[in-house]
Amino acid sequence: MKTEPLSGYERLKVLHDVFNMDTNEPFRFSFDMVARTGLSSKDFIAPTSFDFREGKCFKMGRTIGAVSFLQILAPELNDRMLADFLEMDSNITVNFHIRTIDQAKAIKSIKSKITDLDKMKIEEQKKAVRSGYDMDIIPSDLATFGGEAKRLLQDLQTRNERLFLVTILIMNTASSRQKLENAVYQTAAIAQKYNCALKRLDFQQEEGLMSSLPIGVNQVEIERGLTTSSTAVFVPFTTQELFQGGEALYYGLNALSNNMIMVDRKQLKNPNGLILGTPGSGKSFSAKREMTNAFLITEDDIIVCDPEAEYFPLVQKLGGQVIRISPVSTDYINPLDINTNYSEEENPLTLKSDFILSMCELIVGGKDGLQPVEKTIIDRSVRMVYQEFLADPKPEKMPILEDLYNILRNQKEPEAQRIATALEIYVHGSLNVFNHRTNVDVNNRFVCYDIRELGKQLKKLGMLIVQDQVWNRVTINRAQHKATRYYMDEFHLLLKEEQTAAYSVEIWKRFRKWGGIPTGITQNVKDLLASREVENIFENSDFVYLLNQASGDRQILSKALNISPSQQNYITNSNAGEGLIFYGSTIVPFKDDFPKDTQLYRIMTTRLEETVQN
Repeated sequence: MKTEPLSGYERLKVLHDVFNMDTNEPFRFSFDMVARTGLSSKDFIAPTSFDFREGKCFKMGRTIGAVSFLQILAPELNDRMLADFLEMDSNITVNFHIRTIDQAKAIKSIKSKITDLDKMKIEEQKKAVRSGYDMDIIPSDLATFGGEAKRLLQDLQTRNERLFLVTILIMNTASSRQKLENAVYQTAAIAQKYNCALKRLDFQQEEGLMSSLPIGVNQVEIERGLTTSSTAVFVPFTTQELFQGGEALYYGLNALSNNMIMVDRKQLKNPNGLILGTPGSGKSFSAKREMTNAFLITEDDIIVCDPEAEYFPLVQKLGGQVIRISPVSTDYINPLDINTNYSEEENPLTLKSDFILSMCELIVGGKDGLQPVEKTIIDRSVRMVYQEFLADPKPEKMPILEDLYNILRNQKEPEAQRIATALEIYVHGSLNVFNHRTNVDVNNRFVCYDIRELGKQLKKLGMLIVQDQVWNRVTINRAQHKATRYYMDEFHLLLKEEQTAAYSVEIWKRFRKWGGIPTGITQNVKDLLASREVENIFENSDFVYLLNQASGDRQILSKALNISPSQQNYITNSNAGEGLIFYGSTIVPFKDDFPKDTQLYRIMTTRLEETVQN
């Protein structure tokens, strides 16, 4: 939390607002006016009148108020008491006057009190003996006070505690006497709940009002000694907040303070993110809400890999491009698409070769994957297939999978024939959906790749090819200084195969430098965390949106993300749209009650009974 000192003008404005609660007139003041009119600065902040004659309350213009002090009776304090005061539906001002005592003087004073208590204890023991009673029978209050004093002395001497004198004043104000009395009664009830008492400052209302002003002057001589830990309970910053300006997006309400969570992932050191949760916890809904906010607030491009056809209604409503990829679809994307910006730091073919190796790994399959000889053949063929295009980069010269297949067929090694044979079904067979040049608008600002109908065999291949298409888009957008948000549902599928996992992690690492903001979405946390590459994914993700988790997943995630036992409660049997948000080093519990009576909700929800026909 950032704090800044107030200027003289700002302090006068605060005082003006305190004194003039009954008016809506803005604060008008300038030092030129003071010099010109000869008025004092007090003339600009004073109310129309003060009246302290009643003793139990005061009047300030048309506002009536009362100041009370908080009498602390509880042996232990709860930090929720201050929060309850501040959540009251009335005008209330809580003031703390905290004065430290020199450590040596504090210890000396406590020792003196202990000596006095011991003297009183001896006197009581003498009385007991003279009366024929057991000398150990002494008044309970004396024993209690003696024990507390010794514990306090031990805290001051050995536990790095200090002693403070604290005055807590509470000022209630209202427009009528009845409303004021109701507010005071409500405040007293809250104090009583925490074993404290609210005492009205009878005939000291003027001193109480002056002590309630933000000027650091205490005119009420009622103080209570508290140690450092007891005083710290009243520090109001008991919850962390996430609220930023600029292109910050809404992520729900802070579950502790009910304040809005507004953050901009682009301000993170690494904006990569994960959305994790059990089925029905609100993963895809949370992703859609973020996409919608990003679409409306930012100029970023948004791309979705949609394995379950959940996102296309929202994309269509926002005027985006839905690309349906299936064996019977007429929408095509070319896995061999490349542009001259594909890799800045090295030859673009090196990174493209990594992608095609990953693709062939999935196609050829086998327990051990591609052999070194096969990888060499593929790398050589990739460089050959792009020669003509790179010499004259025209769209009609962009190679397709069949060109790679033909080059492999022309190689002499038997391994090349094995690879080509494995590719044949994707070139001339029934799965030739990826053997065409791209014929859809991949440059639309909001693009959804619907791969639901690819089937189990082709789905992982489709996700990998979509990821490469996104990388093409990221490299183009970088030259235009534009960010690209990429959402991958069922992200764990890409981490099951070693080669695709390695390629995904490589892209995950590269995205940040190129203006890409990837987000992985999955319910299979165990599968995600079982990948050997997942450690790199977590290390390169500063944003995690954690929804309700199953018991086994909670244990693993708590260790991986350093989640405390109290924080685990927010991801244990939580409702949809509730959990923890990790933003850099900050962890905040959130809740998101999206209005269900809106068309946007019916478009985004995946519950069948709540969806709208499109």
